[in-house]
Amino acid sequence: MDYPFYAMLSRMRYITRWSLMRNTFSENIQEHSHMVAVLAHALALIRRDVLGLEADPERCATAALFHDAGEILTGDLPTPIKYYNPEIRHAYKQVERVSCERLLTMLPPELRQGLEAPLMESDESVLPIVKAADKLSAHIKCIEELKAGNTEFEAACRQTRKALEDMHRPELDWFMERCLPAFARNLDELETL
Repeated sequence: MDYPFYAMLSRMRYITRWSLMRNTFSENIQEHSHMVAVLAHALALIRRDVLGLEADPERCATAALFHDAGEILTGDLPTPIKYYNPEIRHAYKQVERVSCERLLTMLPPELRQGLEAPLMESDESVLPIVKAADKLSAHIKCIEELKAGNTEFEAACRQTRKALEDMHRPELDWFMERCLPAFARNLDELETL
């Protein structure tokens, strides 16, 4: 019997993000998920190793890697619709859950339990870190678009920055103060730091 789970995951590269905006470079959910995983791992490391608070960097990175997997079947719903009102947001969460449940059926039974947690993460110590990393990835995309001269992302950059500040997460604040400014620099500037 064939199990198409991993073949479906490879299709993440066909789901484009930021579809309502003019982009200087496109971003798909596979690229986005990788960056969110890197950022979630970094935030959890900062939380654990710099701030001395509890965090599991590996679990956060794994959850982040799979956080948009359901969009393989649903597509990426644009933010103005996804967050238009609480009813739509709740309904979309249900659609994402059904999509992830469907993906799990594409695995052999022996692997389902091992992937259920990352696909449908519910740990309250992991979710806020993944959410912060997801928003941070969006903000970095805005910074990079502005760096490329694309003013289409000015409002999104302000909105994502405010959302990040409003999270009041110490590991996120630490990252934004010490790591985020480098994203606005070019390669030559990065090499001379």
